[in-house]
Amino acid sequence: MAEAADELSTPLGQKTVGRTRRIRLPFTAMQALAVLLGLVLVGFAGVALFNDNPLGGEPIARITLRNPAPAAAGDKHAPAEPAVKSAAKGPAAVGDAKNDAKNDAKTVTIIDGSSGKRQDVVIGAGDPAEKTMDGDPPPLAMTGIDQRLLEKSRYGMIPVVADGLKPFTVYAAEADRAKAARMPVVAIVVSGLGVGAAKTADAIMKLPPAVTLAFTPYGADPGKLAERARAQRHEILLQIPMEPFDYPDNDPGPQTLLTTLSAEQNLDRLYWHLSRLQGYAGIANFMGARFVATDPVMQPIVREAAKRGLSFFDDGSTPRSVAQSLSAGQSLPFAKADFAIDVVPTSAEIDRALVKLETIAKERGTAVGVASALPVSIERLGAWLKTLDSKGIMVVPLTTAMLKSKSG
Repeated sequence: MAEAADELSTPLGQKTVGRTRRIRLPFTAMQALAVLLGLVLVGFAGVALFNDNPLGGEPIARITLRNPAPAAAGDKHAPAEPAVKSAAKGPAAVGDAKNDAKNDAKTVTIIDGSSGKRQDVVIGAGDPAEKTMDGDPPPLAMTGIDQRLLEKSRYGMIPVVADGLKPFTVYAAEADRAKAARMPVVAIVVSGLGVGAAKTADAIMKLPPAVTLAFTPYGADPGKLAERARAQRHEILLQIPMEPFDYPDNDPGPQTLLTTLSAEQNLDRLYWHLSRLQGYAGIANFMGARFVATDPVMQPIVREAAKRGLSFFDDGSTPRSVAQSLSAGQSLPFAKADFAIDVVPTSAEIDRALVKLETIAKERGTAVGVASALPVSIERLGAWLKTLDSKGIMVVPLTTAMLKSKSG
């Protein structure tokens, strides 16, 4: 019947052409795309659930340490089995640590995840003359660090008094103290270093060794920059982040010492900061106008600094600071900045502040200025410091100014 109907509806003189039947799929293109996306998501979920990688792809370091020969029975001084825990941020470090039977050194192969560069690092009592695969010498401990003045904490090595030696005296920069006792002196502290390698390098290389450099505990590798500063004969301080009046709107950073924490909690945070680098002669407040003005929370910090043979530098950010009186009670070497020279960071205002610092030095015998590592500050400081000798004023490290003030 259908064929007959088609023939009847075909115009006269035209031949009936067979029709092509269209194939209709049971789903639309959008439905197919949705199914495909669903399969991709299921695949990702499967990898996340069943892949044996608890760090989810984070670069890791795998180190295997072989135990040394077993100690004789009953030897209570035998070394414990080494425990290794590592996590890599950035370049991946994958390899085995191999014991060297001759010197008990361990070699770790480190592979940079971005460049593929391989490096063998010797851990332990290896020969310092050994070279890495790229021809560079293996990293060494910080030069000039007295290992006797370090003790282990849960965060790393922190300063301590030992054999009658104190970090304050051992790490004080060289100065002609007899000459400083006879003439006006100025001490300059450049603070906020360690974060920003370029500005830190400028302060280290462009300012004379008599300028004291203060490092924050933050940054990728503050210890390396501090070592570079000490290699240029600068005296260094460690800045401890402390609570300002407008905290937490103005937050100094992780592990900040707070007035709301107990003495034990603040001391634990202090140890974290102290472990970030070595070789400093003292500590200083980083911000902290509220903290340094609060006697109960400052007392344990000052007491701990004295116990560990350090000094304390107050940047003068608040006139209500109790640091000076507490330091005197602990016989802790102390200095307070008269003012910051670059509050207004222009050449004219910095020069005016430096002239004021000269006047204080001549009137009182000792003046202390603090500055940030702004390019304009470093440039004006460098030019001004060259003129002091002709003016009868001596630029000295902060420790020398502390000792002169104490003796005076």
